[in-house]
Amino acid sequence: MQPAVSDSLPDRPRPSSTADLFLSFTVLALQGFGGVLAVVQREIVEKKRWLTPDEFIEDWAVAQVLPGPNVVNLAVMIGDRYFGLRGAAAAVAGLLSAPLVVVMVLAVLYTYFAGDPRVAGALRGMGAIAGGIIAATGFKLVPQLRKNPLGFPLCLGLVALVFGAIALARIPLGWVLLTVGAAACIQTWRKIAP
Repeated sequence: MQPAVSDSLPDRPRPSSTADLFLSFTVLALQGFGGVLAVVQREIVEKKRWLTPDEFIEDWAVAQVLPGPNVVNLAVMIGDRYFGLRGAAAAVAGLLSAPLVVVMVLAVLYTYFAGDPRVAGALRGMGAIAGGIIAATGFKLVPQLRKNPLGFPLCLGLVALVFGAIALARIPLGWVLLTVGAAACIQTWRKIAP
């Protein structure tokens, strides 16, 4: 049997088993109403310390450009890092199992209460909260940009450009990734290439 991928990682906290991965991602998923990015960053980086802030940013960047849900992509990468394919499957299963049951129960309840204006108002309010959670996570990640090879001012400029393109100009995410993302990757490559 091949050694786990994590055997080459430095000695630091790590999941003890695939069951630990499954349970950890189940707990993350159940906390992540409106999106789990903020919860994953807090739990995996700050509390469990399975990833450093730099590793989290790198993995999150890759998860963003891969097809499919970003946090599922991240779960696959984290699970694979520690236990290979078994770890990836355990992390994704933990991330999706409990929320699937919750969504199915809520869908049944929604069919009975969809016409109630209080329910519609509550759902609109939850959207604002989800936006705030995502913004807060973004602000928490800004200090890591100081270590970026492009330099902090250029990174902040790229953040503003991407925000303006997507939020204000309403340019589709795919086009922004292909243009601004590709330009940032090329410029970073030039800076770090020997």
